[in-house]
Amino acid sequence: MFIAQAYKGNNIWWRVLITTLIATGIFIMNFIMFFIMSKEQMQATYDLMKGIPKNLALVINLLPFAFLLGLLFVLVYFLHERSILSLTTSRNKVDYKRIFFSFGLIVLLTVVGFAVSYSMDNSAIVWNFHPLKFTVLFIISILLFPFQIGFEEYLFRGYLMQQIGIIAKNRWFPLISTSVIFGLFHSANPEVAEMGFGVMAFYIGTGLLLGIMTLMDDSLELALGFHLGNNLMAALLITSDFSALQTDALFKYTGVENPSDILNEMILSIAVTYPIILLIFAKKYKWTNWKEKLTGKVMPIQNTEISVNE
Repeated sequence: MFIAQAYKGNNIWWRVLITTLIATGIFIMNFIMFFIMSKEQMQATYDLMKGIPKNLALVINLLPFAFLLGLLFVLVYFLHERSILSLTTSRNKVDYKRIFFSFGLIVLLTVVGFAVSYSMDNSAIVWNFHPLKFTVLFIISILLFPFQIGFEEYLFRGYLMQQIGIIAKNRWFPLISTSVIFGLFHSANPEVAEMGFGVMAFYIGTGLLLGIMTLMDDSLELALGFHLGNNLMAALLITSDFSALQTDALFKYTGVENPSDILNEMILSIAVTYPIILLIFAKKYKWTNWKEKLTGKVMPIQNTEISVNE
């Protein structure tokens, strides 16, 4: 029912085109720049960003997403004549407990995983805690990361998954296509240049995980919580010189000469951690009929919009 929520709005082709182009514009520009700029130019750009104070650079990176998320909501509400609730869930209200549970689960798994890894080999990890800088980082992260992950989830697992789904009339194609698009639109991140396109498997795999959550649970709530917890941990727990965001995190990875170790950990997360997460959600929320929910047909529903006040 989640994908079918798009039937509640006005989906004439030019409205979909306008919303898609405007909402994905920032990713498209990054994607184009990645391919037209030389490796030396890209490195110079990364070095320029590194010269800016880290907390200021974080604000510069995250603040545009607040505008973009608001713009996406405006386009959906006025251009498509749909409520934001229909973009969020197929239920009659948002279940915030799902968001908090998903958030807590990924934070717990990340901290435990880091603790185990650190206890086994901490030769390339240094303590990087600076009280004032970290406090500012924490405040910025709490205030702005919800906009960044909110925009990405509402765009990829919300708007695009729903629109592609009602065009394809099935669920497997929007699941795969939005996961690949999600990965490709992160190709300009510094870690891709440092570790190679192998890291794209992690981004696409993460997009696939979030898409499965969304389809199995008929809502964005679990994906929102997971994405927020994951990004907060990436900013607050450990950083490196080739991370997408340079921060004053608690720890810093210094093994720049051998980034393949991090890539291996990313692949391990896809192969081991992600299935465990899905099993936990499946057990807690009693997910059944996986084949139909992930690959079945999308059937039209009555075009009666949900009140935004519900």
